[in-house]
Amino acid sequence: QVQLIESGGGLVQPGGSLRLSCAASGRTFGTYPMAWFRQAPEKEREFVAALRGNSNMKYYGDLVKGRFTISRDNGKNTVYLQMNTLKPEDTAIYYCAAGSGSPTSLYLRFASTYTDWGQGTQVTVSA
Repeated sequence: QVQLIESGGGLVQPGGSLRLSCAASGRTFGTYPMAWFRQAPEKEREFVAALRGNSNMKYYGDLVKGRFTISRDNGKNTVYLQMNTLKPEDTAIYYCAAGSGSPTSLYLRFASTYTDWGQGTQVTVSA
């Protein structure tokens, strides 16, 4: 089991940037897939970005590709989500998630692939 703690959310104006952090503990960091999802009010949880374990391969949702970047710092046991050119429609609670094994690139986009979740951090994009 992996314990995940997100931070870095807040209020930002459209066009601005935020960096979310997810500190992980409980298993050897970097050996399992990790991802960011988000959920807006009255909407389903949506895939944002994922990193494979033991790899630098990254995957992004279509709505954030080119604006968001997922990265990992093994020395700090932390995954980041750098969000640039934010839009009001990016407003949501952002969740960090950890899985296991080597899911395919398709399954990395499914919330059901991940077994451990953080508590979420609110991101609000508004003028």
